Amino acid sequence: MAEQQIHISMDDKMAGGTYSNIAMIAHTENEFVTDFIFAHPPAGKVVSRVILSPSHAKRFLKAMQENISTYEKKFGAIKEAPEPPKFGINLGAN
Repeated sequence: MAEQQIHISMDDKMAGGTYSNIAMIAHTENEFVTDFIFAHPPAGKVVSRVILSPSHAKRFLKAMQENISTYEKKFGAIKEAPEPPKFGINLGAN
């Protein structure tokens, strides 16, 4: 089977990225939904929502594991931050 190439474009706003310091993940039988949130108490805002099929979610997990391994080989072990303080999150429609 011949390799297919896909041209992927990105506008300037997307290229700048978006900072997130919390991620909330939910799933159904058919999809995984990840809300990336920037929280600065007392408020926070969902800055991006990514919806993946279960098979894409599993491939994403594998890619993240591989990238973390590569990062740690180059820069050293990543120190895990302590669990953030528990605060209620009300994910409203606004």
